[in-house]
Amino acid sequence: MTVLTCPLCVASGTVVFQGEKFRAIRADEPGFPAFYRVIWTAHVVEFSDLGLADRHRCMAAVNAVECALRAVLQPTKINLAALGNVVPHLHWHVIARFEWDSHFPAPVWATAQRPVDGAAVTLLQAKLGEVDLTIQRALAALCQAD
Repeated sequence: MTVLTCPLCVASGTVVFQGEKFRAIRADEPGFPAFYRVIWTAHVVEFSDLGLADRHRCMAAVNAVECALRAVLQPTKINLAALGNVVPHLHWHVIARFEWDSHFPAPVWATAQRPVDGAAVTLLQAKLGEVDLTIQRALAALCQAD
């Protein structure tokens, strides 16, 4: 079920992978170019709204995105979050974090610790095509295994 007022039910960000059960997008979050979301297709609010098989599928997708970010970018840390307080539609944030990013080590939603390092962001952006392709391949393989 699509809810037209839900920003996650409609297209947002760069769609990296679209499957029947979920999609992965690269979000447009200024200063955080390696900010991805795994968005469940059905408009459900909580992870526990999914059946066991779908919970496993969802976490396997989150894991695949995390592994792709680690393999290509070698970040300092990966942040995973499934808050849903603002948008009550099941989605996971998968964010590659670096010591140089403006908010590190605080969450991306906290107060900035330093200015955005434009040069570092530009270097990272140059690798996003490879990240996207790695995610596409991993998620396609995951969906074929179902």
